[in-house]
Amino acid sequence: MTEHAHEAAAPAVVRGWQPYAALFIGVLAVSTAAIFIRLAQAEGAPSLVLAAARLSVASVVLTPIVLRRHRAELRTIQVRDIWLAVASGVVLGLHFASWISSLEYTAVVNSVTLVTTNPLWVALMAPLVLHERVGRWALTGLVLALVGGTVVALSGEAGTPPTRQEPLLGNGLALFGAWMVSIYFVIGRQLRARLSVIAYIWLVYSVAAALLVIVVLVSGQQVRGLPGEAYLWMVLMGLVPQLIGHSSFNYALGFLPAAYVSMVVLVEPVGSGLLAMLFLDEWPVPLQLAGATLILAGIALATRESRVGKTGVSD
Repeated sequence: MTEHAHEAAAPAVVRGWQPYAALFIGVLAVSTAAIFIRLAQAEGAPSLVLAAARLSVASVVLTPIVLRRHRAELRTIQVRDIWLAVASGVVLGLHFASWISSLEYTAVVNSVTLVTTNPLWVALMAPLVLHERVGRWALTGLVLALVGGTVVALSGEAGTPPTRQEPLLGNGLALFGAWMVSIYFVIGRQLRARLSVIAYIWLVYSVAAALLVIVVLVSGQQVRGLPGEAYLWMVLMGLVPQLIGHSSFNYALGFLPAAYVSMVVLVEPVGSGLLAMLFLDEWPVPLQLAGATLILAGIALATRESRVGKTGVSD
């Protein structure tokens, strides 16, 4: 973090549990995403439409809040930060477009596990871009969690994708989504030191939504005439995993290292796997359960080193 960034941010008084509580709520919320997506895809909703709808719903809900409480803040945003927010929105849009599409071709657990390998890429970028040191315990936890993620991904398919069985394509799309969300986390770590969480996520979600809406319109994707259930799942995607889940992660980014925040997201495959058992009848094999245990152990190790004490802008 640059000296300028610390000068631009007002120190926030943080009670130790708050960012960790936000991460816990965020993981619970994002774990529902794959289930909502699969249910909507089963109703014939195109993946790009789902990605656009998810971000559009979240942006629309946030707009009146931003206009009422954050208009003054938006008028003072520096040009550099606007461009960073645009870049963050673009990579977030690419993340959702690729990851949601991956669920058409591969199992929920495989897709979610691969897309949450982003801690590896964030850990590689953070020391160079954010000057955040990755210590011994955090590195050990990262390796352990990634080993667990690999075990989950390679332990076998569960269930049948709604389009066709093409795991190479589906897994590749999920991995591309992981790269995009890693860039999103790194940019967010910089901007959250200078912007409140509501102003930041509104800017980023709006850019991503606009990008995906344009792609949907240009490519002629079906938007109207879908079953009512498909639109219900779209609204729930925007409200639960996006507005609650990702917004909770963005709040935590104001106080915790990007590598740690992204590592906690590795719990998402566990939650998604449990929900897939209940709603999609996708039952994990023993190796997937072993991998989930390694993921949780890795996060526990990383927690030894990550302590709240960052400066940021609370909201």
